[in-house]
Amino acid sequence: MHVEEKLTAETFPASPEKATLEGKNKFVGFWLFLGGETVLFGSLFATYLALKDSTNGGPGTEELFKMPIVFLATMLLLTSSLTSVYAMYHMKNFDFKKMQLWLGITVLLGAAFLGLEIYEFYEYVHEGHTITSSAFGSAFYTLVGTHGAHVAFGLLWITTLMVRNARRGLDLYNAPKYYVASLYWHFIDVVWLFIFTVVYLMGMVG
Repeated sequence: MHVEEKLTAETFPASPEKATLEGKNKFVGFWLFLGGETVLFGSLFATYLALKDSTNGGPGTEELFKMPIVFLATMLLLTSSLTSVYAMYHMKNFDFKKMQLWLGITVLLGAAFLGLEIYEFYEYVHEGHTITSSAFGSAFYTLVGTHGAHVAFGLLWITTLMVRNARRGLDLYNAPKYYVASLYWHFIDVVWLFIFTVVYLMGMVG
């Protein structure tokens, strides 16, 4: 149900994402969705750990990984998580323009991360590491690629919200949508930290 009441900074609730029943339902539904996503990534991590040494004579993790690129991508994604926090701070203070600004920065940082990941994959393919070259390749690209697909979906989600509500502004109907999208973005960042640790850092030490 849309909230038609004209809101101001003084009348905007402290927790707009939970101020309506619809908002609360979105919040609960998101956590249920997140449970399924956690199971998905847990399965992909387990598969990767089981197959990471099955290189079929191809390059292993120590010879393959481009750590400067991966580190830069990690910093970009972690920074994007911080900018999404700033966006939600301004949402709670009913500052729509600043919220949109910080979400725009979040999208740009996320897109830069995705660009670096695509470039990383391009480099690996030219070194003979493809999704069909070995069990390690299949497990690696499935895990990291699934995360990349989630990043792309998150970028599309946030961008759609920004464009769709550019004229409408902020209200109790769309505030939960922004908040849930921000939570999803944080989830993507947390998953990447596990990928960075389990895949890349552990891969470099053998």
